[in-house]
Amino acid sequence: MPTPNLVFVVDDNLSMLRGIKRLLREYGFASELFETGGALLNHGDFSSAVCLILDINLSDGSGIDLRHRIAGLGIDLPVIYITGNDNPATRIAAVESGCVAYLTKPFTARSLIEPIEKVLAAAS
Repeated sequence: MPTPNLVFVVDDNLSMLRGIKRLLREYGFASELFETGGALLNHGDFSSAVCLILDINLSDGSGIDLRHRIAGLGIDLPVIYITGNDNPATRIAAVESGCVAYLTKPFTARSLIEPIEKVLAAAS
């Protein structure tokens, strides 16, 4: 069963990870941070998270490809994509991969928190 307020965050930018961690904490969410998709996959325990914030452009590959790998493992974790390199093809691929939100950097605190709150409300 997921921990009610735990969010996994994957981004290869340390300052972005720290910023998201602070933001989540301000809104009462715990976070577990990963600098690479590989680190997330090696973690292995997805059952404790309520959702995943996933950068699309990671140093070790595409966040969208990582999302497909996670789904291929039978893990149905809601995903919020974040990216600093928005384009129509990426946006379409992200939406088609099954995400609850697609945010371009910089994004507002509210735009990140609202989809997490919706995920929690749907799970209740």
